[in-house]
Amino acid sequence: MQRRKIDCLIRFKKTSFLFMVLALLAPPTVWAGPPFITDDPEPVEYRHGEFYISSIYANNKDGKTGTAPHFEGNYGVVPDVQLHLLLPLAYVHPNGGPTSYGIGDTEVGVKYRFINEGGTSPQVGIFPLVEIPTGDSKSGLGGGHVPVFLPIWVQKSWEPWTTYGGGGYWVNPGKGNKNFWQLGWLVQRDVTKTLTLGAEIFYFGKESAYGRDRTGYNFGGIINLTEEHHILVSAGSDIVGDNRFSAYLGYQWTFGPHSHGPLRILKNGS
Repeated sequence: MQRRKIDCLIRFKKTSFLFMVLALLAPPTVWAGPPFITDDPEPVEYRHGEFYISSIYANNKDGKTGTAPHFEGNYGVVPDVQLHLLLPLAYVHPNGGPTSYGIGDTEVGVKYRFINEGGTSPQVGIFPLVEIPTGDSKSGLGGGHVPVFLPIWVQKSWEPWTTYGGGGYWVNPGKGNKNFWQLGWLVQRDVTKTLTLGAEIFYFGKESAYGRDRTGYNFGGIINLTEEHHILVSAGSDIVGDNRFSAYLGYQWTFGPHSHGPLRILKNGS
């Protein structure tokens, strides 16, 4: 009887440890302004849209995680207002454990620009996001709760340069989780009509009782194949934190009654 109790306790500890690792590996980072984490206040133009097919990869001391792929759509429903939807197929592979793959948490949001850019003044907007728990939290493919991100973003352009950034507060429910701040800033330059290069630095506060603050960077670029078709890529790492390497690769299709694909994408992603 005593031996059976010991075996049960060992199995319980192993299971608890696995769930903790899966929680640590669950994709916590929102790549809000493809191909970057930092976002901007500029919504998609009225009656225009963007569609992305993308993948994210990240590894740290506990294993690997990402999306393969995720689907993202943005649409300018009225002037200065954009609707947002992201549907991921996520994977998680803890070191020494099995790989889990399936539907991740769904992301929805609304971007609203309430100050337009002027001669000396920047444009300013908000972009609240909600993570809907459609992924299997027991497999590490979802959080099992409904986090909400409440950011404000600022942008200013001096052609061929554009800079934007800001941040906000994550309401992060769940046992052991903590609310935290996310901040970021980016600078990018239109090198040619078909190529834009940029770099960002970002910060995430501690997301859980056993987590740690993160400060990192990404370098990336946007290639305009045509007016409607674009390739987006970025890669970087944590300076302080657990992520040793992360990367984004995506395809973007822009559409609308009067296409402005190159002008839109040469500024930034959504």
